Amino acid sequence: MSNRTLIRGGLVITAADEVHADVLIEDGRVAALAAHGSQAAASWTAERVIDATDRYVIPGGVDAHTHMELPFGGTFASDTFETGTRAAAWGGTTTIVDFAVQSVGRSLREGLDTWYAKAGGQCAIDYAFHMILSDVNESSLKEMDLLVEEGVTSFKLFMAYPGVFYSDDGQILRAMQRGAANGGLIMMHAENGIAIDVLVEQALARGETDPRYHGEVRKALLEAEATHRAIQLARVAGAPLYVVHVSAEEAVAELAAARDKGLPVFGETCPQYLFLSTDNLAEPGFEGAKYVCSTPLRPREHQAALWRGLRTNDLQVVSTDHCPFCFTGQKDLGRGDFSKIPNGLPGVENRMDLLHQAVVDGHLSRRRWIEIACATPARMFGLYPKKGTLAPGADADVVIYDPTAVQVMSAETHHMNVDYSAYEGRTVTGRVESVLSRGELVIDKREFTGRAGHGSYTPRATCQYLN
Repeated sequence: MSNRTLIRGGLVITAADEVHADVLIEDGRVAALAAHGSQAAASWTAERVIDATDRYVIPGGVDAHTHMELPFGGTFASDTFETGTRAAAWGGTTTIVDFAVQSVGRSLREGLDTWYAKAGGQCAIDYAFHMILSDVNESSLKEMDLLVEEGVTSFKLFMAYPGVFYSDDGQILRAMQRGAANGGLIMMHAENGIAIDVLVEQALARGETDPRYHGEVRKALLEAEATHRAIQLARVAGAPLYVVHVSAEEAVAELAAARDKGLPVFGETCPQYLFLSTDNLAEPGFEGAKYVCSTPLRPREHQAALWRGLRTNDLQVVSTDHCPFCFTGQKDLGRGDFSKIPNGLPGVENRMDLLHQAVVDGHLSRRRWIEIACATPARMFGLYPKKGTLAPGADADVVIYDPTAVQVMSAETHHMNVDYSAYEGRTVTGRVESVLSRGELVIDKREFTGRAGHGSYTPRATCQYLN
């Protein structure tokens, strides 16, 4: 006896289509779609029928940039794989791609195995890994080939954080050359960390210690410069490039110029850069510490360039860079010295709703919402069409979304394991009602019915924009 679910009466939205259709799910996959009221749809029967009248039926979100349990700045991101993936499900995200970390002096294999162990049996939704390269050498370059074969097909390098994750231009070039050969996609944190460290030291020497100075020293021009340099290194290596958490208008311009030349260069931004600004970093007292992340929040006038980039496809993906630290006990490690505030914001639960608000506000179309939050991240990181769409054969990762429900975002009601919300008090229109992961209800009419261990590790193909 197969396990069948029928979702009736909703508006099915994918990156390509909007159609009033019923969705038949069988054994964890989408079996068929048919126009609502059609003869085919009328003939379907199922053990479970979900009424989606006046609702959107959309693919589960794919968040391609999260950091659960990440060690950083003498502490750890406050969400575990269990709490973080549960919160993701509440927010309509059904797949995360997290980052395994290579420690300096250690192998990629050891780092990856550590992250397999952290996540194994803990996740409420499906998950995959990128690999952070902290130590580029002959041995780790060879290991990149093995990881690609294993389904870890993207590698993140840092032009920031000297002494922690930083790679110099020679190391970056060598990793890019390896990626060009083995099909791996190089992801870049593009900020000139060497120059930023000078500005940090000078600011602290002047007594400028408050959180707002975090944004002032991490100059937009140093993001743009690093973005430009990364693009040129990728051209020399003949490699594709994916720039993470783009926040500055000048960096978007560098990506647009490269793409206008036909280069395989891609860019991601995050909700915090679209909805928050340096006004938040400058909140009185130590409140601004809640908003310390890197790249930093920018002055509000940068937001228009980011929205435009999403519309023109110079930016292709919105991920969260979810890396939460509690205000009390973690963020306050940096009282009196902004450079010691752990860098990161919570957001894995908020992304789909904030981007729906962008639809309501006229920044994006509904299909573009699904494209940047579901389909493109799945394609970019080798998960499509298993993830990111609703089509026969796809995993039945499905969200029933109420486009008219009004909610107020708050730490009181969110499910992330962090003591504040970056969007506290913000009213948005649209809310997740029910979520299926591989056909299993994990959120049922605003009640969590999932479990740790339901989520399975998902090996990935190479970037599907390069084939």
